[in-house]
Amino acid sequence: MAANSVYRIIELVGTSEKSWEDAAKSAMETAGRHLRDLRIAEVQKLDVVMENGKVTAYRARLSASFKYEESKKK
Repeated sequence: MAANSVYRIIELVGTSEKSWEDAAKSAMETAGRHLRDLRIAEVQKLDVVMENGKVTAYRARLSASFKYEESKKK
């Protein structure tokens, strides 16, 4: 991280029918298309969705950080 930088931390939840890894990847890649300088995420929680006794989805909750930039308007 650069000196004198400020990073904002947000929470993301990704879902996948395949795996927790795919759920986390989906969350980060989707957020990365909308947030500039998204860099690091930490997995906070993993869980599954059950329907009729079967796992139907994997969910990954992440804390992700991106560089905060102040508005240039004065």
